[in-house]
Amino acid sequence: MKALTFHGPRDIRYREVPDPRLSDDRSAIVRVTRASICGSDLHIYHGQGFSEDLGFCVGHEAVGVIAEVGTGVDRRRVGDRVLVPASVGCSRCPECDAGRTSLCRSRSGALEKCYGLSATLQGSQAELVAVPDADRNTVIIPDEISDDAAVVMTDAAATAWYGARRARISPGDTVAVIGLGPIGQIAAQHARLLGTAEVIGIDPVPARREMAAAQGARVVDAEDPVAQVREWTGGLGAHVAIEAVGADATVEMAQRIVRRAGRISVVGVNQNKTYPFHMERAQVKELEFAIGLCSVQFELPTLLELTRTGRLDPAAVITHRLPLSEGPAAYALMDSRAEGVCKIVLDPTR
Repeated sequence: MKALTFHGPRDIRYREVPDPRLSDDRSAIVRVTRASICGSDLHIYHGQGFSEDLGFCVGHEAVGVIAEVGTGVDRRRVGDRVLVPASVGCSRCPECDAGRTSLCRSRSGALEKCYGLSATLQGSQAELVAVPDADRNTVIIPDEISDDAAVVMTDAAATAWYGARRARISPGDTVAVIGLGPIGQIAAQHARLLGTAEVIGIDPVPARREMAAAQGARVVDAEDPVAQVREWTGGLGAHVAIEAVGADATVEMAQRIVRRAGRISVVGVNQNKTYPFHMERAQVKELEFAIGLCSVQFELPTLLELTRTGRLDPAAVITHRLPLSEGPAAYALMDSRAEGVCKIVLDPTR
């Protein structure tokens, strides 16, 4: 099959690799109809990966049709149209049974809990992807939902909902969304669904600010976003900050931009093991700080229903649709933030 593979910093290749095989009788093979590039894939692209492996298939956002199932798979059949959640669970422990795959007891390492981080679990930017424990790690897509919408729900939309939910947004809150990539854009949608009085969008890229503004956000076009938000909120700051970047500077901004007793939800991926958390400020301001990795399976029932009924539009963040063969150029485009790029969807069938 053809796939995108990682060979070093800024070296993604479209090449022939062996077809995946069933890992055991509980696994399945999915023929991919849509894949997409996540912002966290850029960590790997930049050489700041999660392992030292080379040549592995990248990507963790995909939808497709089941091509093969093991004899122990009970809930899925060949021909089922499914989305493949980025989070991977064993489907047998209590946490996975509740959908909280990020807390899986059987898969203790990060490399086992997500596709495309190493050779441990090959990625889904490919014509085929092997899915372990397929009964839990695939989800049937309702007929009313397009492949484009579904592929965004495999990670970005679910992570955005997770971040908004953990921020405990209440009607009337002012919510600052820091980082207006796909997750930030959808987090703004979620905040409005939860009854926020105002969503404030913060991003240095004009095209992303324009996209957020078109969806009703008030965007910051100033060198000092914290000062601007304080001015707009009578000197108090936002009730909530959702951080969707993962940089030290934006996590710091989130703590400064909220008012006293404010709530912060960090969903951006930050690999800094020595981040200097300002404990005194957090304690004096009585801040609530939530951070974690999304269990996509847990969030999907809500997202599927919101999308099916038209209240949520995950596909709105898609700006570019390209064949999988143009994957290396797509990564370069995503990294450059040129051409108004937000979400890139790759089609292995073209």
